[in-house]
Amino acid sequence: EKEVLQLSLGERDKISFQRENLKRVSSFLSFDENKSKRVVDFSQQPQNKALSENSDDESVHSTLRKSLFKKSDNVHKNTEFKAGSVDVKEIGTYLNTSENKKQVTKEVFLRNNHHAPITKDSDFTLHRVNNEEIVSENGIKIQSFSNASEILDVTGATGRKLEILRAVTEIPTQFRSIFKEFPYFNYAQSKALDDLLYTDRNFVICAPTGSGKTVMFELAITRLLMEAPLPWLNIKVVYMAPIKALCSQRFDDWKEKFGPIGLTCKELTGDTLVDDLFEIHHADIIITTPEKWDSMTRRWRDNSIVQLVRLFLIDEVHVIKDESRGATLEVVVSRMKTIQSSLWRHLEKHDTLPPLRFVAVSATIPNTQDIAEWLSDSKIPAVCLKIDEDQRPVKLRKIVLGFPCSDNQTEFKFDLTLNYKIASIIQTYSEQKPALVFCATRKGVQQAASVLAKDAKFLLSIEQKQRLQGFANSLKDSKLRELLTYGVAYHHAGMEISDRKIIEGAFTVGDLPVLFTTSTLAMGVNLPAHLVVIKSTMHYVGGIFQEYSETDILQMIGRAGRPQFDTTATAVIMTHCSTRERYIQMLNGADIIESSLHRHLVEHLNAEIVLHTVTDVRVALEWIRSTFLYIRALKNPSHYGFSSGLDKVGIEAKLQELCLKNLNDLSAFDLIRMDEANNFKPTETGRLMAWYYIAFDTVKQFFTIKGTETLNELITMISNCTEFVDVKLRTNEKKILNTLNKDKDKITIRFPMEGKIKTREMKVNCLIQAQLGCIPIQDFTLTQDTGRIFRNGLRVT
Repeated sequence: EKEVLQLSLGERDKISFQRENLKRVSSFLSFDENKSKRVVDFSQQPQNKALSENSDDESVHSTLRKSLFKKSDNVHKNTEFKAGSVDVKEIGTYLNTSENKKQVTKEVFLRNNHHAPITKDSDFTLHRVNNEEIVSENGIKIQSFSNASEILDVTGATGRKLEILRAVTEIPTQFRSIFKEFPYFNYAQSKALDDLLYTDRNFVICAPTGSGKTVMFELAITRLLMEAPLPWLNIKVVYMAPIKALCSQRFDDWKEKFGPIGLTCKELTGDTLVDDLFEIHHADIIITTPEKWDSMTRRWRDNSIVQLVRLFLIDEVHVIKDESRGATLEVVVSRMKTIQSSLWRHLEKHDTLPPLRFVAVSATIPNTQDIAEWLSDSKIPAVCLKIDEDQRPVKLRKIVLGFPCSDNQTEFKFDLTLNYKIASIIQTYSEQKPALVFCATRKGVQQAASVLAKDAKFLLSIEQKQRLQGFANSLKDSKLRELLTYGVAYHHAGMEISDRKIIEGAFTVGDLPVLFTTSTLAMGVNLPAHLVVIKSTMHYVGGIFQEYSETDILQMIGRAGRPQFDTTATAVIMTHCSTRERYIQMLNGADIIESSLHRHLVEHLNAEIVLHTVTDVRVALEWIRSTFLYIRALKNPSHYGFSSGLDKVGIEAKLQELCLKNLNDLSAFDLIRMDEANNFKPTETGRLMAWYYIAFDTVKQFFTIKGTETLNELITMISNCTEFVDVKLRTNEKKILNTLNKDKDKITIRFPMEGKIKTREMKVNCLIQAQLGCIPIQDFTLTQDTGRIFRNGLRVT
């Protein structure tokens, strides 16, 4: 410390740190004139963003040292749920440091995250739970969870060696506005900065949700702009995320950040019309989903756009393990690699072809190295950076609660019983800060909100009550209006957009204590909360209950923690006793990521044959070698149905066998043919299947068409297509659909179906006929579904 350059008051003012702030916390400031960049050493643990200064007042210095770096004995104890009540103090042990520490940490944190003004935390507390149970001043009686909980990952405010955080002033002046919201990059970003900003190497980062990964993508874009000569005409950046809502969020964010420096962004998702595609020629940053980019690149030979892509950003790359969507992500990336190498082969002057760079971000997974191996090019391996969970800017406590479910209890009933457990969870973990509760269905969201409003009373300040009343008066939904005055609200995609915006506003400013929402909508709306509760791990998809995917769970948990206000956050998962262990494993990031390409190989092989990427069996195997499936099959053959004793040659032979089986299936339906030289040639039908992105099962079904079908039979056949699998039949829609199907007093569809509407296929059929028959439908969600059916239906037909 003695050797640290002493700064005069004038210099301190220049650095825009106020004297009193520096006094309150300790800091090392060093100034390197040669590099003209400022560096501040922060504690490696982001929640203690404590600066450390040679303070004249030694006592202040030592007191702060103690309070900021005090080790807590109780840190690693698990919460004990005692019969009948919860010891709330035990749960919050690692927060129970002095008021002084809270104040210091909070203010330092705010200063390093200039995202929002310093506002007082909302002040609400639970007042009553149920009629029979009375609340004491400092605690609450609740039902016992009998050892249901396990706290994973609690780390105390222990002192660590100081790490250097990089300053935003390192960025060239013309790009600095992109990072204007903060003066220093956080720990994870600082660690990645050298590789992202000063090299062109492919890069994989494994970081917990909420550790600032978007900034890492922005650093990679900045690198590209620094290197590319002006004007930036022939460069394109592709950002690919698995969820449309994430794409919309990134689009709004980047339009604002990159617009002023002259870059245009274009969103390209399932909702984008084909007419918009020409606009992409003028876009610099294309924001898309794997499915949409797949359908685009299936036409890449006559699409020069794809050949201009210089930077390919993959968000949530762990989605590759998702059984329904992972294969698409995998083939898209493999195709981009193949396009690059084929362009490389055809160009004599290699120096005229700038390389394509991949930057991928993943949640915490054990085999990030496999992803890096897959993204490495032939010459240089990709950089693989792992950021530990304890480096998350807001420390996350994860709790899994298991609840008993008897054999005769349906999933619906189990879900209903959980509604009555929410009040006690919020009381125990929310620390009187905003809580977000995820529910499986729209109806479930409303039911759970109503139960909580009856079960618990929040102590709201007079100002809060007045503001909530103001919000409530603007709402169209009368049920929601009533709930909002209790401090509870719900939020889902079937609501009026104006109502949704009002609720989001009330929650964001901290006036609304608890918000219930569906998992799908909240993925795309940035609603951070101090406490996130996932109420049941099952959701209703296509008429059946199934578990959320790991990506969904991680996305929901990622909403925990408001960087401007919190240094800690909590996520609680409510599940069956039987599945509790599985979620604990998942949250520890212990699930190895495997490929699911082998399950969808037939459609993707056909697409590559249509693109002439795959021309014969030898090339088919070469293509397989560029996939993630190949990397994982060598390491874990038994997962892919191969015997575990096989060597590399044996596994490659098995993969070739798998290829041949799928090629024979394609050939059997005349989707591909073989010429004399054993080269594959796509047929017209195969070409249509690839161009219009049709599932193999749908094509097989269309081969049964004789040409004598009636209009009614054709509509029934189309309604059964795999393409409509994501249309859900909701209980509250059945009445409207049955009226459309048969009603002597109203206009009904042309070909009514037998019996009541009880399947997804019948719903699709009914909506197609209503639209073609110009029958108006008042229900907002059914109108949304009709739009989706016609977008996919146009491809299929």
